[in-house]
Amino acid sequence: MIKRAAGLGALAAAALIAAQAQAQAAPGWMPQASGVSVELRGLSVVSETVAWASGAKGTVLRTVDGASWTAMQVPDAEKLDFRDIHAVDANTAVIMSAGPGAASRIYRTTNGGASWQLQLTNPDEQGFWDAIAFWDAKNGIMFGDPVKGAFQVLLTSDGGATWQPVSDPQGLAAQPAEGAFAASGTCLTVAGSSDAWFSTGGAQNARVFHSSDRGRTWRASAVPIPAGAAARGIFSVGFRDGRVGIAAGGDYKEVNMAAVNGARTEDGGATWTAAPILPAGYMSAVMPVRGAADSFVAAGLAGSGYSKDGGRSWTVLDDTPMNTVGFASPAVGWAVGPKGLVMKYAGPILGKQ
Repeated sequence: MIKRAAGLGALAAAALIAAQAQAQAAPGWMPQASGVSVELRGLSVVSETVAWASGAKGTVLRTVDGASWTAMQVPDAEKLDFRDIHAVDANTAVIMSAGPGAASRIYRTTNGGASWQLQLTNPDEQGFWDAIAFWDAKNGIMFGDPVKGAFQVLLTSDGGATWQPVSDPQGLAAQPAEGAFAASGTCLTVAGSSDAWFSTGGAQNARVFHSSDRGRTWRASAVPIPAGAAARGIFSVGFRDGRVGIAAGGDYKEVNMAAVNGARTEDGGATWTAAPILPAGYMSAVMPVRGAADSFVAAGLAGSGYSKDGGRSWTVLDDTPMNTVGFASPAVGWAVGPKGLVMKYAGPILGKQ
């Protein structure tokens, strides 16, 4: 480095050294101690100081200062895998476990995790819940893999205490071998007060389903992300509003597969255009950055990247394998992943300067 700098001239050398120092001082992510070693897949970022995470073996984590995390285990849930979590504040959170039949459950706390109430157990042996999302503190949605040929959708209007199934057999009809991926809690997302989307794979075509009436009726659109195999398709969908959204995916068995791993829409999901995400490879999550209208962050076992132009172009953040991400602002966010991984964002501001 010294020899190379010497040939650049004093000003250029100083600029190079400063840039290198800045890169070393401000990496994309900084690890935080989680206190656990289980796979973490659920993440809900409430603010710049409050966030919750969830994972295998009945594990839930919480931070209220943005720096230190407290681990807890939901009683009698040691065999459950909490793939998704939604938090309202530092005290109130809803968690969803994924698994066949009764292994899919909903729990809720209103006292910061000091106690948890079992709200619902999947009554269908063929069912498998995938994700939850909320429009506000009271109104939320959950969806799961097909039962009797149609995806399951349930709605709540009391903050997750009770849930009612949706009946739209035509709009929710599944293709042969089609399913969803409970890989990050982001295969389902909402925007505004009534829009919802969920993504699928496995079948011949990957698809995104859209509802504009708070989950009561649905319409599906094909997305140009490769599917056709049980491990391949769309793993995540994120919308900044009712129009602009990104779909992300790939093949979780071929992390670095050279194939289209992203697509974008500007009409609420009616039509999609291929838009490869960086880094190339399997992406399990894509999220809009709160407070930055055109910014998205994508993450997966291939690493993480960001876009500041609505998904048209991407910049690599890091190659650390992770499962999901969430942001409180363009400067503060977290990621969680394998073996208890928790990381806090420490890179450049993710918004237009």
